[in-house]
Amino acid sequence: MKVPFSPPDIRPEDIEAVVQVLRSGWITSGPVGEEFRKALTGFSGTSDTMLVNSATAGLKNALRFLGVGSGDEVIVPAYTYTASASVIAHVGAKIVMVDTAKGDYFTTAERIAAAITPRTKAIILVDLAGKMVDTKPIYQAIESAQSDFCPGSPQQEHLGRIALIIDGAHSLGATGYGMRAGQASDFTAFSFHAVKNLTTAEGGALTWRKENPLAEQIKPFIKLNTLHGQSKSALEKTNTSGWEYDVMFTGYKENMPDILAALGYSQLQRYPQTMKRRHQIIDYYNQELAHQPVTPLTHRGLDQDGQPFSSSGHLYLLSLDTLELDQRNDFIERMFDKGISCNVHYKPLPMLTAYKNLGFNLQDYPNAYAAYCHEVTLPLHTVLTDEQVAFVAETARDTLQEMTK
Repeated sequence: MKVPFSPPDIRPEDIEAVVQVLRSGWITSGPVGEEFRKALTGFSGTSDTMLVNSATAGLKNALRFLGVGSGDEVIVPAYTYTASASVIAHVGAKIVMVDTAKGDYFTTAERIAAAITPRTKAIILVDLAGKMVDTKPIYQAIESAQSDFCPGSPQQEHLGRIALIIDGAHSLGATGYGMRAGQASDFTAFSFHAVKNLTTAEGGALTWRKENPLAEQIKPFIKLNTLHGQSKSALEKTNTSGWEYDVMFTGYKENMPDILAALGYSQLQRYPQTMKRRHQIIDYYNQELAHQPVTPLTHRGLDQDGQPFSSSGHLYLLSLDTLELDQRNDFIERMFDKGISCNVHYKPLPMLTAYKNLGFNLQDYPNAYAAYCHEVTLPLHTVLTDEQVAFVAETARDTLQEMTK
């Protein structure tokens, strides 16, 4: 039996939605994207949303809007995918990287507080595997550093503090701490890449919470910035006789066309069922591996205040507690030989050439490295049949027993 790691779940209704756009004669950003954008805003309970061509573009647009640039610092965890940090370099700011907590994939408010300086303009956190970060202690750390905050743009001055941005590439639909993903920070970027719970093949969105004091300014800026700074979109020029336009500033090309938006809008209609199925698989894995020397990431439960949380069920992160790095890699090879593709999420950023070249040293992030050495990600997606789910769990259990005799 072959079990792929993360194929997209494309159904007849998704294909028909895309075909309708192709037949409509309007395939770039247009009316379908507007419907998708509004639906995402309603689903997340946020102030507004803009569609972009990737979550990376979403994060970058948040930094651009805030005026973050040369001489500024942005804090980011070491245990994440490169996009969380590369956007900081893209705008010319300094990446300030923090380690995780010991035995965890997430960083702490204490580590973030220790990294804040008068040059800190933003903090980027990561909803890893679809589990929301608790932002309350992070906001407390930001408040404690308020006296040292030095705004570098009108937007930063209006916000009046360090901005909090969440890389929510994994977390659309997650809940926790009395909020939904998208509501817990000033900005949240979602990803609709091919391997995500909801896909547009490539694409993403940036949303912002209703309490954001800059809310009225964000949408006009991003609309311009993702269309070269042009004052009218192609649709706006087509729907009027006024072809005349201006370019307000040298922006970028980062919009999402309606072909992709149609795919995402179709998948959003069944998204609650998508998450329900993912959690069924998580629960089965947890049950079948309960007596093995492993620790799965907790996807549902109660937070420190006794409030329920539930991830989006994006990734099944599993710590192989008794196996070291070479053995973890051997486990992945053995699973592959038996027909099952696994993965690792993630190599800490200081392990990667780009970040080594920026001066980051892996020895400064021992907790992130320790988490990486034990982590393996099992297949978790809605194309899995019950038979495949059982096969993955049984094979993982048998392989662990073989390796820990």
